[in-house]
Amino acid sequence: MKKITLDDQNYHCKAEQTVLDALLAADVVVPYGCRQGVCHSCLMRSMDGAPPDEAQVGLNDAQVAQNHFLACQCYPEQDMQVCLPEHSQLTAATVVSKQKLSDKIIQLILKPVEALEFHAGQFVNLQREDGLLRSYSIANIPNPDNLMEFHIRKLPEGQFSQWAFHDLQEGDKLEIHTPQGECFYVPGNPDQNLLLIGSGTGLAPLAGIIADALAHQHRGVIHLFHGSRDSSGLYLVDEMRNLAKDHDSFNYTACTSTTTPHNDFTRGRANDIALETYPDLKGWRIYLCGHPDMVKTTQQKAFLGGAKLQDIYADAFLVGDNQSSS
Repeated sequence: MKKITLDDQNYHCKAEQTVLDALLAADVVVPYGCRQGVCHSCLMRSMDGAPPDEAQVGLNDAQVAQNHFLACQCYPEQDMQVCLPEHSQLTAATVVSKQKLSDKIIQLILKPVEALEFHAGQFVNLQREDGLLRSYSIANIPNPDNLMEFHIRKLPEGQFSQWAFHDLQEGDKLEIHTPQGECFYVPGNPDQNLLLIGSGTGLAPLAGIIADALAHQHRGVIHLFHGSRDSSGLYLVDEMRNLAKDHDSFNYTACTSTTTPHNDFTRGRANDIALETYPDLKGWRIYLCGHPDMVKTTQQKAFLGGAKLQDIYADAFLVGDNQSSS
Protein backbone atom coordinates (compact mmCIF):
# COMPACT_ATOMS: atom_id res chain seq x y z
CA MET A 1 0.00 0.00 0.00
CA LYS A 2 1.39 3.39 -1.04
CA LYS A 3 0.81 6.82 0.50
CA ILE A 4 -0.54 9.68 -1.61
CA THR A 5 -0.09 13.19 -0.23
CA LEU A 6 -2.31 15.98 -1.60
CA ASP A 7 -2.67 19.40 0.05
CA ASP A 8 -0.80 18.14 3.15
CA GLN A 9 -3.30 15.30 3.62
CA ASN A 10 -2.27 11.63 3.34
CA TYR A 11 -4.32 8.96 1.61
CA HIS A 12 -3.75 5.21 1.23
CA CYS A 13 -3.56 3.70 -2.24
CA LYS A 14 -4.03 -0.05 -2.57
CA ALA A 15 -2.06 -2.07 -5.10
CA GLU A 16 -5.03 -2.41 -7.45
CA GLN A 17 -5.95 1.27 -7.22
CA THR A 18 -4.90 4.20 -9.33
CA VAL A 19 -4.17 7.55 -7.71
CA LEU A 20 -7.58 8.73 -8.91
CA ASP A 21 -9.29 5.66 -7.43
CA ALA A 22 -7.63 6.23 -4.05
CA LEU A 23 -8.54 9.91 -3.88
CA LEU A 24 -12.15 9.35 -4.93
CA ALA A 25 -12.47 6.53 -2.41
CA ALA A 26 -11.42 9.00 0.28
CA ASP A 27 -14.10 11.48 -0.91
CA VAL A 28 -11.49 13.93 -2.22
CA VAL A 29 -12.93 16.27 -4.84
CA VAL A 30 -10.62 16.22 -7.87
CA PRO A 31 -11.43 16.71 -11.56
CA TYR A 32 -11.81 13.62 -13.74
CA GLY A 33 -13.75 12.47 -16.77
CA CYS A 34 -13.36 9.37 -18.93
CA ARG A 35 -11.07 7.43 -16.55
CA GLN A 36 -9.49 5.90 -19.66
CA GLY A 37 -6.55 8.29 -20.14
CA VAL A 38 -8.19 10.06 -23.07
CA CYS A 39 -9.77 13.28 -21.82
CA HIS A 40 -6.84 14.34 -19.56
CA SER A 41 -9.28 15.87 -17.06
CA CYS A 42 -7.49 14.15 -14.18
CA LEU A 43 -4.08 15.64 -15.00
CA MET A 44 -1.93 16.02 -11.90
CA ARG A 45 1.71 16.71 -11.09
CA SER A 46 4.18 14.69 -9.07
CA MET A 47 6.06 16.95 -6.67
CA ASP A 48 8.80 14.50 -5.66
CA GLY A 49 10.07 12.78 -8.75
CA ALA A 50 8.94 11.26 -12.02
CA PRO A 51 5.68 9.28 -12.01
CA PRO A 52 5.38 5.85 -13.68
CA ASP A 53 5.88 5.96 -17.45
CA GLU A 54 2.46 4.42 -18.07
CA ALA A 55 0.81 7.40 -16.39
CA GLN A 56 2.37 9.81 -18.90
CA VAL A 57 1.32 8.12 -22.13
CA GLY A 58 -0.32 10.67 -24.42
CA LEU A 59 1.18 13.73 -22.72
CA ASN A 60 3.43 16.13 -24.59
CA ASP A 61 7.13 16.56 -23.90
CA ALA A 62 6.62 19.67 -21.79
CA GLN A 63 4.09 17.95 -19.55
CA VAL A 64 6.39 14.95 -19.13
CA ALA A 65 9.32 17.21 -18.28
CA GLN A 66 7.26 18.81 -15.50
CA ASN A 67 6.28 15.40 -14.05
CA HIS A 68 2.63 15.71 -14.99
CA PHE A 69 0.66 12.47 -15.12
CA LEU A 70 -2.85 11.12 -15.57
CA ALA A 71 -4.21 10.12 -12.18
CA CYS A 72 -6.56 7.56 -13.73
CA GLN A 73 -3.60 5.71 -15.28
CA CYS A 74 -1.18 6.00 -12.38
CA TYR A 75 -0.51 2.92 -10.24
CA PRO A 76 2.04 4.26 -7.75
CA GLU A 77 5.35 2.45 -7.48
CA GLN A 78 6.26 4.41 -4.34
CA ASP A 79 4.76 7.04 -2.05
CA MET A 80 3.82 10.15 -4.00
CA GLN A 81 3.29 13.83 -3.19
CA VAL A 82 0.98 15.26 -5.83
CA CYS A 83 -0.82 18.47 -6.70
CA LEU A 84 -3.25 19.76 -9.27
CA PRO A 85 -1.61 21.61 -12.19
CA GLU A 86 -2.93 24.99 -11.06
CA HIS A 87 -1.37 24.61 -7.61
CA SER A 88 0.55 27.79 -6.94
CA GLN A 89 2.55 29.30 -4.11
CA LEU A 90 3.57 32.88 -3.48
CA THR A 91 7.21 33.94 -3.22
CA ALA A 92 8.42 37.47 -2.47
CA ALA A 93 10.73 39.04 -5.04
CA THR A 94 12.76 42.24 -5.32
CA VAL A 95 13.01 44.42 -8.43
CA VAL A 96 16.75 44.49 -9.16
CA SER A 97 16.50 46.18 -12.56
CA LYS A 98 13.96 48.17 -14.56
CA GLN A 99 14.84 49.33 -18.07
CA LYS A 100 12.95 50.59 -21.11
CA LEU A 101 13.21 48.32 -24.14
CA SER A 102 11.04 50.67 -26.21
CA ASP A 103 8.63 53.54 -25.66
CA LYS A 104 5.91 51.08 -24.62
CA ILE A 105 7.83 48.11 -23.21
CA ILE A 106 9.93 47.76 -20.07
CA GLN A 107 12.17 44.96 -18.91
CA LEU A 108 11.82 43.94 -15.27
CA ILE A 109 14.40 41.70 -13.62
CA LEU A 110 13.25 40.21 -10.33
CA LYS A 111 15.10 38.22 -7.71
CA PRO A 112 12.88 35.89 -5.64
CA VAL A 113 13.84 35.43 -2.01
CA GLU A 114 13.67 31.69 -2.66
CA ALA A 115 14.93 30.14 -5.89
CA LEU A 116 12.08 29.03 -8.15
CA GLU A 117 12.26 26.15 -10.58
CA PHE A 118 11.26 27.40 -14.01
CA HIS A 119 11.77 27.04 -17.73
CA ALA A 120 12.27 29.99 -20.05
CA GLY A 121 8.96 30.57 -21.80
CA GLN A 122 6.74 29.64 -18.86
CA PHE A 123 4.61 32.34 -17.26
CA VAL A 124 4.01 33.52 -13.72
CA ASN A 125 1.47 35.73 -12.01
CA LEU A 126 3.08 38.88 -10.66
CA GLN A 127 1.15 40.33 -7.74
CA ARG A 128 1.45 43.72 -6.10
CA GLU A 129 0.72 44.51 -2.46
CA ASP A 130 -3.02 45.18 -2.91
CA GLY A 131 -3.57 41.82 -4.61
CA LEU A 132 -3.74 43.06 -8.21
CA LEU A 133 -1.98 40.54 -10.43
CA ARG A 134 -1.17 39.90 -14.07
CA SER A 135 0.50 37.05 -15.94
CA TYR A 136 3.84 37.57 -17.69
CA SER A 137 6.15 35.19 -19.50
CA ILE A 138 9.70 34.43 -18.37
CA ALA A 139 12.23 35.76 -20.88
CA ASN A 140 15.44 34.19 -19.52
CA ILE A 141 16.88 30.80 -18.70
CA PRO A 142 17.59 29.64 -15.13
CA ASN A 143 20.81 31.13 -13.76
CA PRO A 144 23.02 30.95 -10.64
CA ASP A 145 21.75 34.35 -9.41
CA ASN A 146 18.12 33.17 -9.50
CA LEU A 147 17.06 36.18 -11.56
CA MET A 148 13.87 36.23 -13.63
CA GLU A 149 13.25 38.56 -16.59
CA PHE A 150 9.90 39.88 -17.79
CA HIS A 151 8.77 42.25 -20.55
CA ILE A 152 5.77 44.45 -19.74
CA ARG A 153 3.88 46.38 -22.39
CA LYS A 154 2.16 49.58 -21.25
CA LEU A 155 -1.57 49.46 -21.95
CA PRO A 156 -3.64 52.67 -22.10
CA GLU A 157 -6.08 51.47 -19.43
CA GLY A 158 -3.78 48.92 -17.81
CA GLN A 159 -3.76 49.24 -14.03
CA PHE A 160 -0.83 46.90 -13.53
CA SER A 161 1.20 47.92 -16.58
CA GLN A 162 0.74 51.65 -15.91
CA TRP A 163 1.82 51.13 -12.31
CA ALA A 164 4.83 49.06 -13.40
CA PHE A 165 5.84 51.75 -15.89
CA HIS A 166 5.42 54.82 -13.71
CA ASP A 167 5.52 53.81 -10.03
CA LEU A 168 7.41 50.55 -9.60
CA GLN A 169 11.04 51.19 -8.70
CA GLU A 170 14.22 49.17 -8.30
CA GLY A 171 14.28 47.79 -4.77
CA ASP A 172 10.48 47.45 -4.57
CA LYS A 173 8.85 44.14 -3.69
CA LEU A 174 6.44 41.96 -5.64
CA GLU A 175 4.95 38.53 -5.12
CA ILE A 176 5.57 35.80 -7.69
CA HIS A 177 3.31 32.80 -8.12
CA THR A 178 4.63 29.38 -9.07
CA PRO A 179 5.76 29.22 -12.75
CA GLN A 180 3.25 27.53 -15.03
CA GLY A 181 2.81 26.65 -18.68
CA GLU A 182 4.16 24.21 -21.23
CA CYS A 183 5.54 26.60 -23.86
CA PHE A 184 9.25 25.96 -23.33
CA TYR A 185 12.22 24.18 -24.88
CA VAL A 186 12.54 20.47 -24.12
CA PRO A 187 15.96 18.89 -24.78
CA GLY A 188 16.23 15.48 -26.35
CA ASN A 189 15.75 16.11 -30.06
CA PRO A 190 18.61 18.47 -30.97
CA ASP A 191 18.19 18.08 -34.74
CA GLN A 192 14.50 19.03 -34.86
CA ASN A 193 13.80 22.32 -36.64
CA LEU A 194 12.20 25.03 -34.49
CA LEU A 195 9.85 27.69 -35.85
CA LEU A 196 9.03 30.53 -33.46
CA ILE A 197 6.38 33.15 -34.28
CA GLY A 198 5.53 36.02 -31.98
CA SER A 199 3.77 39.36 -31.94
CA GLY A 200 4.47 42.24 -29.56
CA THR A 201 5.76 41.07 -26.18
CA GLY A 202 5.27 37.52 -27.42
CA LEU A 203 8.99 37.96 -28.03
CA ALA A 204 9.62 37.55 -24.28
CA PRO A 205 8.98 33.80 -23.99
CA LEU A 206 10.42 33.16 -27.46
CA ALA A 207 13.69 34.91 -26.58
CA GLY A 208 13.97 32.68 -23.54
CA ILE A 209 13.20 29.54 -25.53
CA ILE A 210 15.85 30.47 -28.09
CA ALA A 211 18.43 31.09 -25.36
CA ASP A 212 17.60 27.72 -23.83
CA ALA A 213 17.89 25.91 -27.17
CA LEU A 214 21.25 27.53 -27.93
CA ALA A 215 22.50 26.76 -24.41
CA HIS A 216 21.67 23.11 -25.11
CA GLN A 217 23.60 23.34 -28.42
CA HIS A 218 20.52 22.70 -30.52
CA ARG A 219 21.63 21.73 -34.03
CA GLY A 220 18.40 22.08 -36.01
CA VAL A 221 17.20 25.26 -37.68
CA ILE A 222 15.90 27.88 -35.23
CA HIS A 223 13.96 30.63 -36.99
CA LEU A 224 12.23 33.48 -35.17
CA PHE A 225 9.62 35.63 -36.89
CA HIS A 226 8.69 38.63 -34.74
CA GLY A 227 5.95 40.91 -35.91
CA SER A 228 4.17 44.15 -35.06
CA ARG A 229 1.84 46.58 -36.77
CA ASP A 230 4.72 49.02 -37.24
CA SER A 231 8.35 49.37 -36.25
CA SER A 232 7.51 50.95 -32.88
CA GLY A 233 6.23 47.57 -31.69
CA LEU A 234 9.48 45.77 -32.46
CA TYR A 235 12.24 45.64 -29.87
CA LEU A 236 15.52 43.81 -29.17
CA VAL A 237 16.08 43.97 -32.94
CA ASP A 238 19.83 44.55 -32.69
CA GLU A 239 20.19 41.86 -30.03
CA MET A 240 18.38 39.28 -32.17
CA ARG A 241 20.42 40.20 -35.26
CA ASN A 242 23.67 39.89 -33.32
CA LEU A 243 22.55 36.53 -32.00
CA ALA A 244 21.93 35.40 -35.57
CA LYS A 245 25.46 36.50 -36.52
CA ASP A 246 26.93 34.50 -33.64
CA HIS A 247 24.95 31.29 -34.27
CA ASP A 248 24.68 29.72 -37.72
CA SER A 249 21.56 27.75 -36.75
CA PHE A 250 19.59 30.82 -35.67
CA ASN A 251 17.70 33.05 -38.10
CA TYR A 252 15.70 36.18 -37.30
CA THR A 253 13.05 37.96 -39.36
CA ALA A 254 11.44 41.20 -38.13
CA CYS A 255 8.06 41.92 -39.74
CA THR A 256 5.72 44.89 -39.87
CA SER A 257 2.19 44.62 -41.23
CA THR A 258 1.99 48.29 -42.25
CA THR A 259 4.30 50.58 -44.17
CA THR A 260 7.50 51.39 -42.31
CA PRO A 261 10.40 53.73 -43.07
CA HIS A 262 12.77 50.90 -42.20
CA ASN A 263 13.71 49.08 -45.38
CA ASP A 264 15.33 46.25 -43.44
CA PHE A 265 12.05 44.96 -42.00
CA THR A 266 9.95 42.43 -43.90
CA ARG A 267 6.53 43.75 -44.92
CA GLY A 268 3.66 41.50 -43.85
CA ARG A 269 2.29 39.62 -40.87
CA ALA A 270 4.88 37.50 -39.09
CA ASN A 271 2.77 34.34 -39.19
CA ASP A 272 1.99 34.72 -42.90
CA ILE A 273 5.64 35.33 -43.78
CA ALA A 274 6.74 32.37 -41.65
CA LEU A 275 4.30 29.95 -43.24
CA GLU A 276 5.19 31.18 -46.72
CA THR A 277 8.87 30.62 -45.91
CA TYR A 278 8.23 27.12 -44.52
CA PRO A 279 5.12 25.65 -46.18
CA ASP A 280 6.08 22.08 -45.21
CA LEU A 281 6.26 21.78 -41.40
CA LYS A 282 6.42 18.02 -41.11
CA GLY A 283 8.79 17.17 -38.27
CA TRP A 284 9.05 20.77 -37.01
CA ARG A 285 8.36 22.04 -33.52
CA ILE A 286 6.33 25.26 -33.49
CA TYR A 287 6.16 27.94 -30.79
CA LEU A 288 3.44 30.61 -31.06
CA CYS A 289 3.22 33.55 -28.66
CA GLY A 290 1.19 36.72 -28.88
CA HIS A 291 -2.26 37.87 -29.94
CA PRO A 292 -4.87 35.09 -29.55
CA ASP A 293 -6.21 35.51 -33.09
CA MET A 294 -2.72 35.05 -34.53
CA VAL A 295 -2.05 32.07 -32.29
CA LYS A 296 -5.32 30.29 -33.12
CA THR A 297 -5.05 30.86 -36.85
CA THR A 298 -1.42 29.80 -37.01
CA GLN A 299 -2.03 26.68 -34.93
CA GLN A 300 -4.53 25.51 -37.53
CA LYS A 301 -2.34 26.40 -40.50
CA ALA A 302 0.75 24.79 -38.96
CA PHE A 303 -1.18 21.56 -38.41
CA LEU A 304 -2.42 21.63 -41.99
CA GLY A 305 1.19 22.25 -43.02
CA GLY A 306 2.24 18.93 -41.52
CA ALA A 307 3.19 19.75 -37.91
CA LYS A 308 1.98 17.31 -35.27
CA LEU A 309 -0.42 18.75 -32.71
CA GLN A 310 1.89 17.71 -29.87
CA ASP A 311 4.69 19.68 -31.55
CA ILE A 312 2.74 22.95 -31.55
CA TYR A 313 3.22 24.97 -28.37
CA ALA A 314 1.15 28.10 -27.90
CA ASP A 315 0.87 30.98 -25.44
CA ALA A 316 -1.92 33.40 -26.33
CA PHE A 317 -1.57 36.83 -24.76
CA LEU A 318 -5.13 37.88 -24.01
CA VAL A 319 -5.92 41.51 -24.72
CA GLY A 320 -7.07 43.87 -21.99
CA ASP A 321 -5.87 44.78 -18.53
CA ASN A 322 -8.11 42.21 -16.86
CA GLN A 323 -6.54 39.48 -18.92
CA SER A 324 -3.30 37.56 -18.77
CA SER A 325 0.12 38.17 -20.27
CA SER A 326 -0.64 41.79 -21.12
